[in-house]
Amino acid sequence: MGTGNNTHLPIEEILPGLKASLPQSRRVVIKAPTGAGKSTRVPQMLIDHGLAGEGCVVVLQPRRIAARMLARRVAEERNSPLGDEVGYHVRFDRCCGRRTRIRFETDGVLLRQMTSDPALTGVGTIVFDEFHERHLYGDLMLGLATRLQKTIRPDLNLVVMSATLDSRRIVDYLAPCSLLESEGRQYPVTIEYITRAVDPDRVPIWDLAAGEFERLAAIDREGDFLVFMPGAYEIRKTVERIKFTRAGREFAVLPLHGELPPAEQDAAVMRSDRRKVIVSTNVAETSLTIDGITAVIDGGLARKARFDPYRGINTLLVEKISRASADQRAGRAGRTQPGRCVRLWTE
Repeated sequence: MGTGNNTHLPIEEILPGLKASLPQSRRVVIKAPTGAGKSTRVPQMLIDHGLAGEGCVVVLQPRRIAARMLARRVAEERNSPLGDEVGYHVRFDRCCGRRTRIRFETDGVLLRQMTSDPALTGVGTIVFDEFHERHLYGDLMLGLATRLQKTIRPDLNLVVMSATLDSRRIVDYLAPCSLLESEGRQYPVTIEYITRAVDPDRVPIWDLAAGEFERLAAIDREGDFLVFMPGAYEIRKTVERIKFTRAGREFAVLPLHGELPPAEQDAAVMRSDRRKVIVSTNVAETSLTIDGITAVIDGGLARKARFDPYRGINTLLVEKISRASADQRAGRAGRTQPGRCVRLWTE
């Protein structure tokens, strides 16, 4: 089923290179900025132009929420019911069937599939999306997929996609491999900082965010707001504070994180007649593009998965974000028109 969305996205400029290189080397690295359309359009290109062969395209996502919501977005673009041609499979939740050609998954799910079926029967292409978000399972799956391709599955395609990763290192690791780049499309974003350092023990970050929201809401009379917080607790406190502001009464103030029920996650990203304030974890930094955002308030923190060698598991730690992450967050305000980003730290 062809795409039902005629919107042209910057990533589509790599199509000639993809058609020329993937059948030759079976390995491609794609570098494109956030918002270029990698996650939604590349899987469709592979299917629509016969690059995936007879198998399905498995798109690996670092987060369950991203896998589920991207599957919904692509199904809508292809005018197909979710779970038919396009579906997803994450821990405790599966929405796909025999007809599914594009399947969004977390890497842990694919690892279990590979354990029970080492040849990955029925899979024609594995797409490693957001590979710059380095973590143990993602690295492990790339190594296992590369070995599988070298041995019993020479027909398997491997596509690695990233916005900020040092692509040359991955290209060298996967050699022979092609590198395709897209410039993306971005409107200018004005960056602002708070003027004085604030003691987080005396002024919680959610109070700081609510104050900056009220200031910006008096300046920007159109467009939606995106506020970045590290986790569900901080998001809940921020939502409460913004709702209590005078400006917040005119907005729908919505949380977005992986612990929410699917219906509440959908409400945050769907188009609305009311202006919205979306308070999100870093899932909105790279994995999901939310239309209509013209202002970003960045708390500068994120919960990152880190491997704990003593317990042998991944654990989540609150850390300051990198400069690359801060730039990606700011870029969310410049997708459709010039925007602004306020960073809750001093310059």
